[in-house]
Amino acid sequence: MTTTTTAPADARALGLAHYAARAVLESVLARHGLGFQQQIILRPVVLADGPVDRARLTADTVTALKADEDSVQGTIDELIAAGLVATDAPDVRITDAGRALYARITQETSGASARIWGDIPEADLLAAGRVLALVTERANAELAAAAR
Repeated sequence: MTTTTTAPADARALGLAHYAARAVLESVLARHGLGFQQQIILRPVVLADGPVDRARLTADTVTALKADEDSVQGTIDELIAAGLVATDAPDVRITDAGRALYARITQETSGASARIWGDIPEADLLAAGRVLALVTERANAELAAAAR
């Protein structure tokens, strides 16, 4: 069933879209014993050309997910314990098992991604991208102001 709306985007619509898409991803991750934060951390390590500085990975993940540093460090440790990431202090790097798991997850989610995003006109995606970038920037500014 396809629905279209003429209502303007707002925080609720953004949240509903996020949680619907995240649920699709998490259903795949669960079949592989991986959590959302683990996948978010695994991705840049897989995509890197070489080892990734653990401190930078932690800081980037804290910023992206608005998570606390201890939680992110614990998740990196979980990935190491699972053999998906290896440590070469102070760096981490992907293992063959981590690369293979990421490839399986990507393959499984690609069909759903195509069905979700595939027929949206490029102009709409560009407009939505601009709006989402602006919302992210403003929300981050609000968080920074509240932390002062």
